[in-house]
Amino acid sequence: MTDWKNPPRLFIPGPVKVNEDVLQQLARPTLGHRLKEYSQLHSETVQTLKKMLFTEQNVFLSTSSASGIWEASIRNCVGFDETVLCTCCGAFSDKWADVAKGCGRKVEQLKVDWGQPITPEMVDKELATGKYAAVTLVYNETSTGLTNPLREISKMMKQKYPDVLVFVDAVSAMAALPLHFDELGWDIAFASVQKAFAIPPGLAVAAVSNRALEKSKNVPNRGYYFDFQLWAKSDQKNQTLVTPNIPHIMALNYQCEKLLKEGMENVWSRHAHMGEFVRAWAREKFDLFCEEKYASNTLTTVKNTRGINVAETIKAIQQKHNTVFGNGYGKLKEQTFRIAHMGDITLDDLKELLAWIDDEIG
Repeated sequence: MTDWKNPPRLFIPGPVKVNEDVLQQLARPTLGHRLKEYSQLHSETVQTLKKMLFTEQNVFLSTSSASGIWEASIRNCVGFDETVLCTCCGAFSDKWADVAKGCGRKVEQLKVDWGQPITPEMVDKELATGKYAAVTLVYNETSTGLTNPLREISKMMKQKYPDVLVFVDAVSAMAALPLHFDELGWDIAFASVQKAFAIPPGLAVAAVSNRALEKSKNVPNRGYYFDFQLWAKSDQKNQTLVTPNIPHIMALNYQCEKLLKEGMENVWSRHAHMGEFVRAWAREKFDLFCEEKYASNTLTTVKNTRGINVAETIKAIQQKHNTVFGNGYGKLKEQTFRIAHMGDITLDDLKELLAWIDDEIG
């Protein structure tokens, strides 16, 4: 039985390992969330995030997982008489479509096989029908390790469908992959902090465009907890609508300052270098699940071409080294396995893990 007081080092695709200096931020004395000290922390954190995401629009902090923003995007910005196009290429993009349906909206799905990308041509063909108010896209599909070509899709949409709202799940992309929110013309982009921000779970970051905020004014039954209009009113006072996860915001503030000091171009390059290293190993020892052109720089999904017992290999490395990586997700279990290389994971960490896997598989 795993000792929860001595948890394994994490190379699963989230939560990822958290460094000691970040954990210390979570242990700082708390603040009253309606006092000026919190408002100062909130303002500094939001302004830093805006620099990281290259936006001059709205950034909100949500004490929830990013899954909450799946719901928030739909309930705030899609009317009951409108239709949303949900692009589906893996478990999490599929789930977003389910959430949209659960919110009582009209949903049509653009589906491809897991491991295949959503292309600009596919989106163009659907949007040419003129029946969609919004489209959901996943930047980096965590279940398959695939990065969709969102820059190309976004460029096409700005030129041909500027009135269609663009919602982006950037859960395993934000703070690791290039993200220029304003330039790309996105309306909502969000992530959980337990991925590339390398903070324990419990907080989500959402960038929201001014036009999405304006649209939400006229959408009924937005609920309370995720109501963008109430979020915006609170944000004007540098506060959140409900009691926030203050220790996590302290840690987020700390991590964002570190990332900006490193420089976002350098951050993206660091993740690309780790991705290239793990993919080279995967090609030599196994194969990649996704076409390399679309393979993620935050996690690699390895195709189990050698038929190893993935669960037993993970168990052995946990027992010997107190370290875990990820099995395949859902229907890809044992057919693939996943190795995270995001956040504060380093190239030396990865070299150590891959050497241990080599020892186990022979």
